[in-house]
Amino acid sequence: MTNPLLAEFATPFESAPFHLIKTEHFLPAVKEAILLAKEDIRNIKSHPLPTFENTIEALDRSGKKLGVISAIFFNLNSAETNDEIQKLAREISPLLTEHSNDILLDQELFQRIAQVFEQKDNLNLNPEQNTLLEKNYKSFVRNGAKLGPEDADKLRKIDQELAQLSLKFGENVLAETNKYVHFIDQESELEGLPEGIKEAAAQIAEEKGKPGNWAFTLDYPSYIPAMTYAKNRELRKTLFLAYNTKSSKGDELDNQEIIKTLLQLRHDRANLLGYPSHADFVLEERMAKSPQTVLEFLESFLQKAKPKGEADVREVAEFAKKLDGLENLERWDFAYYSELLKKEKYALDDELLRPYFQLEHVIEGVFQTAGKLYGLTFSPNSEIPVYHPEVTAYEVKDRNGKHLAVFYADFFPRSGKRNGAWMTSYRGQNMEAGTDHRPHISIVCNFTKPTKSKPSLLTFNEVTTLFHEFGHALHGILARGTYESLSGTSVFWDFVELPSQIFENWCYEKECLDLFAKHYQTEEKIPAELIEKIKNAANFQQGYMTVRQISFGLLDMAYHSKGPSSITDIRSFEEEVMKKTDLLPKVPGTMVSTSFSHIFQGGYSSGYYSYKWAEVLDADAFELFLEKGVFDQGTAQSFEKNILSAGGSEHPSILFKRFRGRDPKPEALLKRSGLISA
Repeated sequence: MTNPLLAEFATPFESAPFHLIKTEHFLPAVKEAILLAKEDIRNIKSHPLPTFENTIEALDRSGKKLGVISAIFFNLNSAETNDEIQKLAREISPLLTEHSNDILLDQELFQRIAQVFEQKDNLNLNPEQNTLLEKNYKSFVRNGAKLGPEDADKLRKIDQELAQLSLKFGENVLAETNKYVHFIDQESELEGLPEGIKEAAAQIAEEKGKPGNWAFTLDYPSYIPAMTYAKNRELRKTLFLAYNTKSSKGDELDNQEIIKTLLQLRHDRANLLGYPSHADFVLEERMAKSPQTVLEFLESFLQKAKPKGEADVREVAEFAKKLDGLENLERWDFAYYSELLKKEKYALDDELLRPYFQLEHVIEGVFQTAGKLYGLTFSPNSEIPVYHPEVTAYEVKDRNGKHLAVFYADFFPRSGKRNGAWMTSYRGQNMEAGTDHRPHISIVCNFTKPTKSKPSLLTFNEVTTLFHEFGHALHGILARGTYESLSGTSVFWDFVELPSQIFENWCYEKECLDLFAKHYQTEEKIPAELIEKIKNAANFQQGYMTVRQISFGLLDMAYHSKGPSSITDIRSFEEEVMKKTDLLPKVPGTMVSTSFSHIFQGGYSSGYYSYKWAEVLDADAFELFLEKGVFDQGTAQSFEKNILSAGGSEHPSILFKRFRGRDPKPEALLKRSGLISA
């Protein structure tokens, strides 16, 4: 029988044939696709004279089938995994690492690339071609092409081990999250929790085999509301300790030794390639360029935010003391009293807003916002196969009704899905032989599930998360590049968050909220005074939240900007680094690092600062929309052309300047965050 992963996809828009794919298809398909990719490389090397077309372009187009199969497999390993897929990932990951190294350490291939690179000034390349040539040449050099045979072997071993350890780190965090459940059998212990949250907790208990009880897990839609609304301080403490001790208990799911090994291997790899640290290696290909720039950037924000953060915490502590006589505000108290304070100050809380944010309406609002800005339309298409019944597939068309992309949306927590929210792609956009191959984009979230009596009603934070991930999706959907490796979100990592973070701004604008925010029972539009309250409360606790975000960036840099030989104990190292950003008492036994998936499983090592860096870009860019009008067509078309469609075709500083007319300035973010006066 033909392996569906190796056959032509006879599906709408050649989308992934999820309905035909079985787990056992992946390994043989990956092995066969590696052989096909090797054949592509042999063909490139067979040309007597290397040129831009037969070497650089051909390399970008090589291994297409392998790229598609790998994307399907690893996306499923994040969104719909199981023991079998995780076991397979441990087998497939080394094969892909070895194949990648076979290419990057192929001396004959590198010499051909170097030959083309040396002639680049005489080739009359356009900016995108020039970027592709430079990126390819640098990629080979940065991945060991100039190493001798002995060091090249060392690099291969390091890369294999890094790939395996990152997988293991993520598996441990997922297993810890999935195994925890806290049951409650007395309703009196649930005081303060909104009815919808209690109903969801009862539903979880029923699913876990204890009907008549209530249950809380470490999934965001269960954990966050409990921490925010439960008057029961012991419940908050119990859940807080479970959440903040993930993979740090000294058992088989502990990540502390994995972190130490990862750090040492990353450092050894950087040294092998001639860099002082992993951060120096990573940041060479970022807008920030160096660890010193990142640290100065984070420190400058910390100086402005810390006094505000300390004032935020003092205000909550005083409020808690006045309200409940609480003498010592602990970390498990902060979200609860902060929410009550917000309600008192602004007459606003998430439960007041939730009825206006039915998930289906918010999705429609996101689509309409994209329609008003960029002329896009989204139509559900049940002919496009999906990997889980909860996933919806859409066809996206442009303003002329022409096919633009396939878009998948996957919104609810499942045991096979990791926590958080992310955008990904199953197929990147590229041009070949005059044909525009359009992208297949997906967003994956963990939102509040519908219950027996209520649809999925989102918190405002979940609304902004949906807009954020959809901003990433637009970056992929609107891609208009020639080369897949420079298309869509294939940009510097401190630039990739600009399209996502700027899109969050529309959530605070009446013109946008009026498109979709309506009461799920009465259909009444969200009242203007509520929108005003959302805007007024936008800066609530901004000092605290800015310091918290900076603390993660500083921890990331502390791990990666120096040699890790001095890190003998992860817990004490983290405590030492976090001292200057701690605004609340440290809770013994807790730690962030062992579940800090962004830097130890995802691609954000030495890059967590990117969120704050991109906020500077997004605040500055959105100021132009505010000046011209949030749905101003000229501004939207300029943003589409210069940022969203351009991908990584040119250096991000050039693209940003083309849109904004100048370099970015931090003042817009400082004003928006209330860290300096407007």
